[in-house]
Amino acid sequence: MSSSQPPIPQKDTSEPSYAVHRPISQPGSSSQPQSSTPTEHDDERPNTPPPYSGPTSPQMTAPPAPQPQPNYPGLPRLDYTLYSPPNFTLSTDLTTLTSYTPPLSTYPTSLLQLIQSLASIPPKPTIRIYGSTNNEIDFDVRVNIMNLIVPEDEKRRMNYVKLIGKGETGYRGDFKKSSFPEKAGLEDWCRGYCEDSAGIKQFALDRIVTNWDTSYLEGRLLSLISSTSYKGHVQISFPLTHSRVVVHSPDKVNRFFSNVAKVFTGTKKYEVIKSVWPYADIARGEPGRRCAVQEEEVWFADWRDAIRHAVIGKRKGRVTVEDRLEFLMEPRPEETGKMAEW
Repeated sequence: MSSSQPPIPQKDTSEPSYAVHRPISQPGSSSQPQSSTPTEHDDERPNTPPPYSGPTSPQMTAPPAPQPQPNYPGLPRLDYTLYSPPNFTLSTDLTTLTSYTPPLSTYPTSLLQLIQSLASIPPKPTIRIYGSTNNEIDFDVRVNIMNLIVPEDEKRRMNYVKLIGKGETGYRGDFKKSSFPEKAGLEDWCRGYCEDSAGIKQFALDRIVTNWDTSYLEGRLLSLISSTSYKGHVQISFPLTHSRVVVHSPDKVNRFFSNVAKVFTGTKKYEVIKSVWPYADIARGEPGRRCAVQEEEVWFADWRDAIRHAVIGKRKGRVTVEDRLEFLMEPRPEETGKMAEW
């Protein structure tokens, strides 16, 4: 049965990161950023944070002490309740959390504590492999690689928080990007946002993945699909969900009125903070590179058979560890020397 091809997310482009090995401050810990404890694999590269990075400053109010979190075997150790905070709505494409709650646009301490806590969890990076013939979907598989940016050993996590730097262009509380004004830290930015009298304004946190060589993986995956004798159209993309948090000023009348007013007045934007989750400390190919969990080549070697197994089976869904087991225990005829039938 023929169906329309769904839109394919564009490949995520990630900005370069600094060689930093410093986990984000956990709620309830000291507000001064701390360096992670070196492991026996660490080399002599300085463990220096990037300029204007760090979840807090000495003057910032520390968030409440963390509560014990349940441990889910096979999943990264995170506080998953932070992905659905009260009074927030998740967009249909699963990328953006938005809140119009008045206190967050009124009280700097409330906004500060929220941003600090939500910056402590990563986005969800995924690999999507899509094949179609004459607008008919042949396969559409996704692989979650979130566990490759969140090591099980918390001391080996590389994530950090980066504030907009001196002279860096961005949305600093205006309708357009600028390199001014400059502020001392996140607390000052939160105060500036809450004291801004603009009718329509928003404060955003972005979560990004850096130093993940998606170009290399795209090439290897295209070659893998080609090995199945598939002749249709193949697209490889790297969607990043749960990657943005937006605190919006409350509606003066209603949401429709605010959307109309936004067209004429614009929105004053504060986009000054990023939660950075490196796949590795530096770009692939650079000497001395260290990955949070494993190299792209190792991941591909581990998962290539499971992905090929799912593609040959015309899967429309997730590829999981069960596919690796199924490939080993229940190989398809096409995986034992016969040509795949498309």
